[in-house]
Amino acid sequence: MTSGTKIARLEAVPYRLPLHGELAWGAHSRLSAAEHVLVRVHLEDGTLGQAEAPPRPTIYGETVASIQGILAHLERQFVGLDIEDTAALEAVRGSVAHNLTARGALDMALWDARLQARGQSLFGVLLGPNTRVRASFILGIAAPGVMLAEARRVVESGVRVLKVKVGRDHRRDLEVIAALSAEFGDEVALYADSNETLTPDLAPAALDAMRDAGLMYVEEPLPVRLLRERQALRASGRLPIVADDSCFTPADLERELEFGTFDILNIKTARNGFTDSLAMLARAQACGKGVMIGSQASSGLGTLHAALLGTQAGVTEPCELSFVLKLRSDLLNAPIEFKDGYLDVAALAGHRIDEELLLAARV
Repeated sequence: MTSGTKIARLEAVPYRLPLHGELAWGAHSRLSAAEHVLVRVHLEDGTLGQAEAPPRPTIYGETVASIQGILAHLERQFVGLDIEDTAALEAVRGSVAHNLTARGALDMALWDARLQARGQSLFGVLLGPNTRVRASFILGIAAPGVMLAEARRVVESGVRVLKVKVGRDHRRDLEVIAALSAEFGDEVALYADSNETLTPDLAPAALDAMRDAGLMYVEEPLPVRLLRERQALRASGRLPIVADDSCFTPADLERELEFGTFDILNIKTARNGFTDSLAMLARAQACGKGVMIGSQASSGLGTLHAALLGTQAGVTEPCELSFVLKLRSDLLNAPIEFKDGYLDVAALAGHRIDEELLLAARV
């Protein structure tokens, strides 16, 4: 299918949004600002498609400069292609390996531009049946008092599920979890994200302790490379396991399904775009797996895109849609707000990039 509307150019706009405090996770990763890239697809008729690319050097090996570089590399192949020629566009997007958030953002920006060129919108096409999505917040590793204070702030802002980063000090982790449980009781649900920090000998007891502390599930307790050990840990049935780092791509998902390593799939539009995210959702649903939609510490635009996927049938778990509460400022023309644990995604249809806010944040 062709429309006659062709791609004129690609654009990469780096920007920086400071955080409230710091986000720390895994063995050594930390973040004090969202230093992201706004990926833009310009069509010859003036249509503009946009998406957010969040580089994470310790996860995907990408940086702001590498995202800018890969878009410059791909631009000459995209320019002149019809926005409706999805086969040609996918061939170009798939002509480079890795670069997951650059390729994911490019996919979402292409979707945005294509639908606008048709006189449609992302919300008009992708908004699913579950328009109110239960939201979770990513609570980074910090001093226990700091974690508790941040938890109070986001609960007061309407969130009722906390994803607690763990893995640097197991005893301290359990103390923090106990403090959170004592503070909020049944009002707030908790689960843990270990970011591959446990070892096969310590993991069984750690998962038992997390289960006994009332956690719903644990994300990536063991290093991804330990495939057999992860298979055995999940088979032990101690605590449901969420797949994230082990399922970056649809091909990764097939491997994990084959070995039976997880119970719940964390899909991130930030690294998969809409095309692969929808395919992974359908595959997980067909295999009877639970699904959540995750955040790569997204700002507002990335949250809108993740939230649209969160409304789809087959998404069964709370979704990481509240990282905007960690930001001191954002690029959107209106705030994203939470009420009684949920995000009303349908109400966000008018949210868009504010060019003055982008100019202020631009690097």
